[in-house]
Amino acid sequence: MALTTSSFGTTETGKEAHLYTLENEGGMIVQLTDLGACLVSVRVPDAHGGRPDVCLGYDGLAGYEHNGADFGAVVGRSANRIAGASFELSGTTHRLAANDGTNNLHSGPHMYFERLWKATKTTDRSVTFNLLSRRGDQGFPGAVDVNVTYTLTDDNQIRIDYEATPDDTTIINLTCHAYWNLNGHAAGSVLDHTFQLEADEYTPSDEHLIPTGEIARVEGTPYDFRTTKTLGEDIAEVPGGYDTNFVLKNGERLERACTLTGNRSGISLDVLTDSPGMQVYTAGGLDCMGRDGVHYGNFDGVAIETQFYPDAIHHKNFPQPVYDKGHAFRFTTVFAFRTQA
Repeated sequence: MALTTSSFGTTETGKEAHLYTLENEGGMIVQLTDLGACLVSVRVPDAHGGRPDVCLGYDGLAGYEHNGADFGAVVGRSANRIAGASFELSGTTHRLAANDGTNNLHSGPHMYFERLWKATKTTDRSVTFNLLSRRGDQGFPGAVDVNVTYTLTDDNQIRIDYEATPDDTTIINLTCHAYWNLNGHAAGSVLDHTFQLEADEYTPSDEHLIPTGEIARVEGTPYDFRTTKTLGEDIAEVPGGYDTNFVLKNGERLERACTLTGNRSGISLDVLTDSPGMQVYTAGGLDCMGRDGVHYGNFDGVAIETQFYPDAIHHKNFPQPVYDKGHAFRFTTVFAFRTQA
């Protein structure tokens, strides 16, 4: 195992950003940056003797400063959508920015992934990034001390440990918004990737992707991935493609939630988590220039976001992302890669 640190350039405000490169004995390479605590690059040995980069991203710092696609991003203080860009806690209404129609998406503006975090601890296999989100930040009550630790293991796993401690009652819902293409970031559509998901239920949403509050069975719907199928098999029945929250069955234990497999590379990705939900986004609205001058278009990656359900604060039948003073948000997600000969 080895860690090297290099300059990733200078931000528009004149601050230096850094690139952290982890490599294990098997030849897997993971790159991270303290700008946004973003996952920049993930190179995994494939079945053909290659080592494709399976994580969509940009060529350099400038892309991550204006990361409209949220590539590799740590999203907070609350990932996903909050209806009406407001919520009530302890009798007080808190108003957020309406940056997605009349709703709030990913707590923008001034996203966590647009900020320079501090690398507070490094080892030959891990990097811990810290961010202090101050009281009133993005409209949320309370200050939160956020720590995200990435660890690369010898068996080709990326473990992400989230810990966020508030000084007052607030919402906390962190996730990693990496996009995966297991054939390689420049390989085009992921709709021929196979996918299997341990979820009997999902949360239907309206045309603005706000949950209705119902928890529905996947059986007989295009959202049924309990038996392995391609991402594209039923996608024609889902306008715009999947951008869907699934109800996981892990009981807050760290367990495998899904498996994604590249149809050409032989690379599979198992996602393990103790989070209650998983947003699967097949990037139906993707349209930007990415790494190596590649244009990323619709369905060229899939984001697998472990988190609380969208707009949970307005649906008391959902698990609640509300944390009191001193009660830390602690969740773990593992992206475990394996290659089939």
